[in-house]
Amino acid sequence: MDTYRKELADVKQQLVETEQLLQDVLKRQSALLQKKEELETILRESSSKPKKDDKDWSLTDFKWSLKLKEKMKSVFHIDKLRPLQMETMNVTMVGEDCLLIMPTGGGKSLCFQLPAIISNGITLVVSPLISLVEDQLVALESLKIEAKTLNSSTERTEATRIMNAMLDKNDPLKILYVTPEKLAKSKRFMAKLEKMYQLGRFSRLVIDEVHCCSQWGHDFRPDYKFLGIMKRQFPEVPILGLTATATVKVLNDVKKILCLNECILFRASFNRPNLFYEIRSKSSNAKEVLKEISEDILKKFRGLSGIVYCFSRRESEDVTVGLRELGVRVGCYHSDLTSSHRRKVHRAWLANDIQVIVATVAFGMGIDKPDVRFVIHHSLSKSMENLYQESGRAGRDDKVAHCIIYYRLNDVMRQSTMVFTEQTGIENLYALMDYCSDVSRCRRSMIARHFGETWSSSDCNHMCDNCKAASTSTIKTKNVNKYAADVLTLVKRGRQIEQFHTLTKLVDAWFGKGAPTLRVREIKAPTLTRQTCERIIAMMLLKGYLKEDFHFTPYSTISYIMSGPKSSFITANHEVSLDFQVPSHAKDKSVLSETSSKSEVKSSNKRTSLPVHDVDSENSPPRKISKRPIIIDDDDDEEEEEEESTENSDSNDFIPQKPPKHE
Repeated sequence: MDTYRKELADVKQQLVETEQLLQDVLKRQSALLQKKEELETILRESSSKPKKDDKDWSLTDFKWSLKLKEKMKSVFHIDKLRPLQMETMNVTMVGEDCLLIMPTGGGKSLCFQLPAIISNGITLVVSPLISLVEDQLVALESLKIEAKTLNSSTERTEATRIMNAMLDKNDPLKILYVTPEKLAKSKRFMAKLEKMYQLGRFSRLVIDEVHCCSQWGHDFRPDYKFLGIMKRQFPEVPILGLTATATVKVLNDVKKILCLNECILFRASFNRPNLFYEIRSKSSNAKEVLKEISEDILKKFRGLSGIVYCFSRRESEDVTVGLRELGVRVGCYHSDLTSSHRRKVHRAWLANDIQVIVATVAFGMGIDKPDVRFVIHHSLSKSMENLYQESGRAGRDDKVAHCIIYYRLNDVMRQSTMVFTEQTGIENLYALMDYCSDVSRCRRSMIARHFGETWSSSDCNHMCDNCKAASTSTIKTKNVNKYAADVLTLVKRGRQIEQFHTLTKLVDAWFGKGAPTLRVREIKAPTLTRQTCERIIAMMLLKGYLKEDFHFTPYSTISYIMSGPKSSFITANHEVSLDFQVPSHAKDKSVLSETSSKSEVKSSNKRTSLPVHDVDSENSPPRKISKRPIIIDDDDDEEEEEEESTENSDSNDFIPQKPPKHE
């Protein structure tokens, strides 16, 4: 009888695994069908384009070509255009609708700024960020191009003057920047726009970051959908949509929303051959991270311009203070600073009065500084698209530049609590986690594949850390089934007693530390570094053996680690593997045996705190956050002490004494 019971249990287990395999196959089928549709769309667009696409838009014999070339040199001081710039400008000058997909740094802004100054009337530019608009206004002001912006912070008298200029044919205004919210919510502005159209002064509509129209995009903005009425209201106005990142699915959605069925599409390659991509392990000790970054800036990048991106406003201020104490000429930039202060910092950086800007994602889009030699991510971005845009601000002069990410799994957890409400937020974040935790594949090929291009590691030319390491190390794949089983045992035990694990608590319990109720006596502490243990957990999240479960508190959202849909796969017969880089000269190639010295294990388990987010003090009470001293020495501006909202601060700062009951 016991034999039958055992056989029945085994059959039930196989049925569970088979059901999961069927779900995986169906999911894989769905992904392949979507990929098939995308490839067919690309081939269809390239082989059966409308007749107007047959025209050679790169020609320089249009009636405006001589004037365009003259202004290109006299105003923008450019002798040679980049790929697809001439084509895009000719299309918009002839009055056709156009979508341009061009990598960050490819020169999208010039595609509307140069046509604007040789066209009659005003070019209206819709941009998602006020900070982005301010950056472009700084550059246009230096070129003596008349450009203005209308947004919520524009003074009433200035707004009235700008709206009058829209209707005055003698006014020199050439470019007007607005946010999508301005169009969607200001009937007064829309009325002026209609009059401007009737007077023939509405020369073109430019939609920057056009992927924001689509809910499938990584930065969906609801007010962008209002732009769908623009083609109906102003049918004779050509639309130029610009983006650095858009999949075929997003593009099709954008065309539908904006009513651009017959638009001309230009798509540049995503590859930036001059950028060196690198992932570095991020220490839990904040001072060690800042010391390593400062040493690179002061030695490797001595005298060269760069950007350091941070997770939050508070973190950017802490990193600014830390780098300044280590001797780096650094400025801080985030949305809480006044526009005049941000402009002052930006100009100081452009003039090389400061070497580095430490910033949130509020800084960067539209910057006009070609000699940025490094972009360092102190914290992780929220998607591959964001990372590509932010790192792409390096090396716009086509010379070698470095894109460095300091990666730690805790940063993934911080981001996940911010993006899990978005339609594809977790999916996008995990794609980036996969990119950062991979030690074998070419970084460039992973980026290309994400955006629908095909690249092999040979195309990289050793311009990423994995390809460069391939000449001095080998990849060893090891079975980590035992460790994965231990992690699942800890997670399941926590659920049984309704004491759930955050990432930090899970790793602590694994090492026999932290709350005694979360430990399991039968599980021995692994003889691995904490970094390797976190890599195993990251792999388990990516493969579905684990999952994140989110709970709201009055102060924040908490991510708990729970059993995933494939947790039943962790059996003695199912191999769970992980890749490791092993130096070719290493004597001991058994990377998962007792390789970590006691000092390494002790160092990796040391409980330290980041300046902004105390990753281990998960029972800390709410605390007020005051602003740090800001950047450049400025006698004219007074520093203000002000409580910072927790809205954009670290998501796990405040965690209650007892986790909420799991439903």
